[in-house]
Amino acid sequence: MTTLFINIKELIQVRDKSVEKVSGKDMSILPTIKNAFMMIENEIIINFGPMEKLGNTKADSIIDVTGRLILPTWSDSHTHLVFADTREEEFVDRINGLSYEQIAQRGGGILNSATKLQNKPEEELYNDAAKRLEELIKSGTGSIEIKSGYGLTLESELKMLRVIKKLKENFPLPIKATFLGAHAIPNLFKEKREAYIKLIIDEMLPVIAAEKLADYIDVFCEKGYYTPEETNQILKAGLQYGLIPKIHVNQFNSIGGIKVGIENNALSLDHLEVLTNKDLAHLKDSDTIPVSLPSCSFFLGIPYTNARKIMEANVPLALASDYNPGSTPSGNMNFVVSLACIKMKMTPEEAINAATINGAYALNLSHKVGSISKGKLANFIITKPIKSYSYIPYSFTNNCIENIFLKGVKYY
Repeated sequence: MTTLFINIKELIQVRDKSVEKVSGKDMSILPTIKNAFMMIENEIIINFGPMEKLGNTKADSIIDVTGRLILPTWSDSHTHLVFADTREEEFVDRINGLSYEQIAQRGGGILNSATKLQNKPEEELYNDAAKRLEELIKSGTGSIEIKSGYGLTLESELKMLRVIKKLKENFPLPIKATFLGAHAIPNLFKEKREAYIKLIIDEMLPVIAAEKLADYIDVFCEKGYYTPEETNQILKAGLQYGLIPKIHVNQFNSIGGIKVGIENNALSLDHLEVLTNKDLAHLKDSDTIPVSLPSCSFFLGIPYTNARKIMEANVPLALASDYNPGSTPSGNMNFVVSLACIKMKMTPEEAINAATINGAYALNLSHKVGSISKGKLANFIITKPIKSYSYIPYSFTNNCIENIFLKGVKYY
């Protein structure tokens, strides 16, 4: 089955030679073709170019998209999509002056979500997560990572990961699963944290590996959560089971987590609202990609990742949503791209690169998605009639999307 899209006003993120990621000054270059066509066959992009070179090309179906842009779907490499309940009461607490750390110290935050999740049946968790995922797809997300970490017991972490596995089986987009048992220290282990780390390593990891429930392992390396030494211990244990590291790091403090992540060949280091010159030097000498989560900064009122400093050091940068019930109750990547432009002073070209090809790299999926390239999955956005791609971050409360295609099929 072949489908030909014609009269595309602008075909965006076109890569004749597929790249894994773009860094530094290259992030300001967004290759496009104006007045273009694109051909897909079944799930795959097989051809594209300017309309003047289309010739007498035949197809089973022809779709005229006059006035509309086509770009790859967003690649969201950091979410906590599976959770039991919202936490708007903490939102009110922050309005009344409490900080994220203060709320956590009095039993809120991650531990609040863990208590709720432990008591919620797996089927209900799945149904709620499936509804959220449908909304994210409608807003343009076409590949995604989902973490555990609101279980904090063997049974509940496995419950979360099994929900993610079921989402993988039932939805037509690439989904990566991350084991985040080291999200917080459960109350039961407050005075014996070594015992909880032993539980992660000796009991959780073997079952997760045996059931093939995760692709990655994550740790919240931060004051009050996990030390760099503990992070190193957990990551090394995960690596023994084939789980690639991804770390929450430098959200509030720089305590050495970036160095630990790079030493363990982490795929990505996520947050980086705090970034020292020493941290940046470590990043420059690695293949690890930093991931910024600007809607978390927006919602908590904390600093934004210094995107300009990262790009000026010729380091790549990805954008992700951090969708979760406590610090980022939105997974809308269009808003993430807008915030990157408005608050982080990234250009539309840099932000779109960060949310497509670099986001795909942070998912270890840049060989499949993230650009309009021959041989990649036909996962793309068709916009409404708009003037230019800069209108997407500019019109931050408007829905610019007309249709989403996943694996070459319109998503309803």
